[in-house]
Amino acid sequence: MDTYLSSIGRSEALASDIAADPGSYTTLTGERPTGPLHLGHLFGTIRERVRLQDLGVRTMVVLADYQVITDRDAIGHVRQHVYDAALDNVAAGIDPEKSMIFTHSAVPALNQLMLPFLSLVTEAELHRNPTVKAELAASGRALSGLLLTYPVHQAADILFCKATVVPVGKDQLPHIELSRVIARRFRDRYGAVFEEPQALLTSAPAVPGLDGRKMSKSFGNAITLSMTPDETVAVVRRAPTDSDRYISYDPAARPGVSALLTIAGLCTGRDPGAIAADIGVGGAGSLKDCVAESVNSFLAEHRRRRADVATDPDYVRSVVRRGNERANEIAEQTLSEVREAMGTAY
Repeated sequence: MDTYLSSIGRSEALASDIAADPGSYTTLTGERPTGPLHLGHLFGTIRERVRLQDLGVRTMVVLADYQVITDRDAIGHVRQHVYDAALDNVAAGIDPEKSMIFTHSAVPALNQLMLPFLSLVTEAELHRNPTVKAELAASGRALSGLLLTYPVHQAADILFCKATVVPVGKDQLPHIELSRVIARRFRDRYGAVFEEPQALLTSAPAVPGLDGRKMSKSFGNAITLSMTPDETVAVVRRAPTDSDRYISYDPAARPGVSALLTIAGLCTGRDPGAIAADIGVGGAGSLKDCVAESVNSFLAEHRRRRADVATDPDYVRSVVRRGNERANEIAEQTLSEVREAMGTAY
């Protein structure tokens, strides 16, 4: 608890510093392109990166296509998922003239940093990472080398562009700490190439899925940003509730009903309990109508911008292509500095 409280204090100080001088900071965030982005992504990461971009922070967005196969055999329709994710980021406010959207697999020099970085961590440190443990438990599969080294790959994402601030939730703090450890150990062993990145703790709300669990593509309980209004109505109507006609907000006893109320609350800015009181004895039908209307109203502008940008598929492809070109320039420069520091420049 003391460590977390210290992290909060450092994050608050960092937020003040960013507001005072945003141009001196670089931020790196991203997604795994395993399927369509959903409300959880919008509330959890996308809106924060747009905010930082608009403040004047140098903003980079990685679409981590290599990480798709950390816990699965096939990479699926990854190319389309990458373009769809880029489309949703642009529709949400990411400006490709200010920010950079790129993919892992297109930046060889970034991935080459994995080799020296792996020499700076121990197997025990990787096994202790909570995300590795959680992903392994969820997959029900044997631990792959890629999943075990996932935290180091993430450190390479952060350090290749010399990101100084990484927006995260509480559960992602260990990733930032490992990135700091790698930067520090590299400095001690070879020289000062990397600055230790800092965690900016976000107040992003937890977005429940339509079944009460965390909203997730893998759970099939998400409201995706690419859905039409009619598709949104259809998936909300299929959401499980219970037999009690009186609507109340009680996450422990009524997870399905409460999840729907939470979604409506996030989209309207209202308290879920107040929404429940308004619906009263209206039952699940009225609740679902309320949720669908709230989501559709909230996403209306995003969908309009998304449709406008989608009319030119070449534009979205060019955004990713230009981002990859810029990322390669940065990664090659960083790798050159790493080689010089290690004495392997020939």
